[in-house]
This record gives sequence, C-alpha cells and structure tokens, in this order.
Amino acid sequence: MDVFKTVRHYLKNTDLYLLILALICSGFGMVLIFSATLNPVSAVDGSTRNLFIQGAAIIMGIGAFVVMSLIDLEAMSGWWKIFVIINICLQMLLFTPLGMEVNGQRAWLDLEVTSLQPGELGKLIFIFTIAAHISEIKEHISEWRGLFVIGLHTLIMMGAVIIASGDSGMAIQYFMIALIMLFAAGLSLKWLGLGIGLGIVSIPILWNFVLQGYQKTRILVLFDPSIDPDASRQATYGKIAIGSGQVSGQGLTHGTMTQMQLVPENQTDYIFSVAGEELGLIGCLLIIGLLTLLILRLFYVSYRASTTFSALLAVGVGGMFLFQVFMNIFMNVGLLPVMGLTLPFFSYGGTSVLTMYAALGIAAGVRMREKPSWLQ
Repeated sequence: MDVFKTVRHYLKNTDLYLLILALICSGFGMVLIFSATLNPVSAVDGSTRNLFIQGAAIIMGIGAFVVMSLIDLEAMSGWWKIFVIINICLQMLLFTPLGMEVNGQRAWLDLEVTSLQPGELGKLIFIFTIAAHISEIKEHISEWRGLFVIGLHTLIMMGAVIIASGDSGMAIQYFMIALIMLFAAGLSLKWLGLGIGLGIVSIPILWNFVLQGYQKTRILVLFDPSIDPDASRQATYGKIAIGSGQVSGQGLTHGTMTQMQLVPENQTDYIFSVAGEELGLIGCLLIIGLLTLLILRLFYVSYRASTTFSALLAVGVGGMFLFQVFMNIFMNVGLLPVMGLTLPFFSYGGTSVLTMYAALGIAAGVRMREKPSWLQ
C-alpha cells in the first residue's frame, strides 16, 4: 500500500506533461525508425533489432527521468568544480582502450554490452556546472570579469570535447547552451552585439587555422554541391526525400529514397527526411509541433522555478533541446552543414535517448521543488 502511495505522490508532483510528450515523440520515432531500417531482403531482421535497442533505451530513459527528478541538484551545486573535473575526465576516456571509432569519429566508449557517447552525457553535467557557476556570480554576470570566468568554463569544456573526439558539432552545442543560460540570467544585450562583432572578425582565423578540410567542404557544398558530390550526397538526397513527400507523403514504408537507403544514416541524423518523404508536410509539422510544445513546457518550468539555480537548470535543458532541434531540421533541409546532431526522441541512438530523458528528469525535478503559487 505504501508503494502505491509513493507512486501516486510522485505522479501527482512530477511534471507528467514532459514525460507524456517525450513518450509520444518516442513512439512516433519508433515508427519512423522501423520504416528507415527495413531490410529490403528480410523486412523483419533489420528493423526488429533496431526497435528492440531503441525500446530498451526508452525504458531505461524513463528510469533515468525518475531518478534525475528525485535528485536535489541544488544541494549539490556547491560541488560544481568537482563535476567540471569529472566531466573532463569523462571526455578523456576516449583516449583509453574503451575509445571506439564510429563513422570515422572516435566519439564513443565501447562498454561491451553497449556503447556510450561521453559528449552527450557531458552536456547534462555541463548544464549543472554552468547553472551553479552563474548562480554563484550572478551579481557580476554583465561585468567583464563575470563573463570571462563563465567563458573560460565553457571554453575548457568545448576544448575537452574537441580534443577528445574532434566533434565540433557537440562543442558548438556546449557553447550555445551556455549562451542561452547567460542571457536568461540577465546578461546585458550589449554583449550580444560585441559577440556578433567578434564572431565576424574571427571567421578568417577559424577558416584558416581551426576548421579541418572536411569541415570546410561541408560548408562549401551548401552553396555548390558540385565541389564534392560525395560530401554533398547526404544533404542533397535528404532535401530530395523531403521535397518528394509533398503534403501527405508517399506512405509509411513506401518512401522511395528511404526504402532504397539512398540517404545515409537516415535512422539517426536524417530521420526528419524519412518523415518528410513518407508522411509529407503533415508529418514534418507534427514533429515540429510536438517538439515545440516540449521546449515551451521546459521554459515554463524555468519561469516557475523557485531559485536562480533551478531556473537556469530548466533553461539549460530547454536551450539544449531548442538548439539541437533547430540544427537537425535545418541540416536536413540543406540550410546548415552536416554536423551529426540527432533529432531528440525521434532519432535512433541509445545514448541520445537516455540523455534526453535524463535531461527532462532534471527539469521535472525543478518543477517538483517550485514554490507554491501563493509564495511566488
């Protein structure tokens, strides 16, 4: 009886809207993954395995949601410096024998029974440490010294990710999460203008001394696919697939390019192209609508938070989702270079699913600890 009371109390106090939206997105994603991974020879074996793995990740993700919602991160916020070190060490594990190369990028840890992407898990630790750091110096957030230390914190983690895995797309996510959290904390808009100016000035430096050859090619083929047909093939076919679906799509499991596997990694980075081809504009708008509701709910949780730290946690999670959804969809329609970013809850990938559910669990924990309305 006590167990039922505990469960009932938890369900009453947690943010079920977040969990329900995540489960709807996950179910939708499972349908798309099934279609994207149908084996032309045997229509059972390929999809069954992928669905089993994705389903198991979703179940574990629900567990991660519950666990993270029950942890009082604010009570641990004073230890944020220790967690920065833990996060750096987590990224550096890629240099150990556990490090595994997938699609030419050493960004995974081989744990025998499964694999883990440290950069994904590190995003959650980063949101926690940046939230704690900003809360600690919030009075100086618009002063150069405050901005300097937060910038250093962010650059250290970006550097750890790039050095360990070479994953610039993941590093950019860290930067954007920090930027969104800074402005939510009250950073003056004058710094935005200064940042844009510095960004424009630094373009030649980044192009000549930071970006590698393949990264430059990914950018150039956006403007002229003939520069490297192989590099532009994924983006070109993804656009064609989305366009060919028109309004209502070609029908689930009947998309020509999807079923012929012409779009590489269409179950992960390019799952949106599967929706566009097989379910058309209607399917794409449904995906965008569901994810928009999820993101708006996260910002609502932040608005209702009882402390600066809790509000920043929810903003960080919302910012992570917002940036990743924006980047993935724009990448699919050919407006941004291929960066290897998954579409939250829809793309195939155990680490991504676990990270997203755990992130929502963090936000749900904020919701559970908000002040009653009469104390607001």
